[in-house]
Amino acid sequence: MLGLPKRTLIVIAVLVGVIVLYVIGSNKQAGNANNASPTTPAANASQCRVTVTADVLKVRAAPDVKSAQVGSYKQKAEVDAEKVTQNGFRKLSEGHWVSNDFVKPIAGRDCG
Repeated sequence: MLGLPKRTLIVIAVLVGVIVLYVIGSNKQAGNANNASPTTPAANASQCRVTVTADVLKVRAAPDVKSAQVGSYKQKAEVDAEKVTQNGFRKLSEGHWVSNDFVKPIAGRDCG
């Protein structure tokens, strides 16, 4: 087939498959980075977004230091957040809370 050894065809097929998976993965990451946020500049400016000021910021399942840790962010990470604060914690999304002492609203964003 095509005058190439079977082994060469298998290597080429595997490489093509890896490239396809890489491209698909890159597209998904780009889509997830937006977190389904609005794409118009006016809409983005009204959404709360914060910067992490701690070296490592733990994400909790509820607004309580004793709540289970469900993730973490490194310093200077930018994260979409909600205006909701409770018990000294800011809500990022359902089941994701961070200490409000270690996040700073980004200038021009409405974080209430």
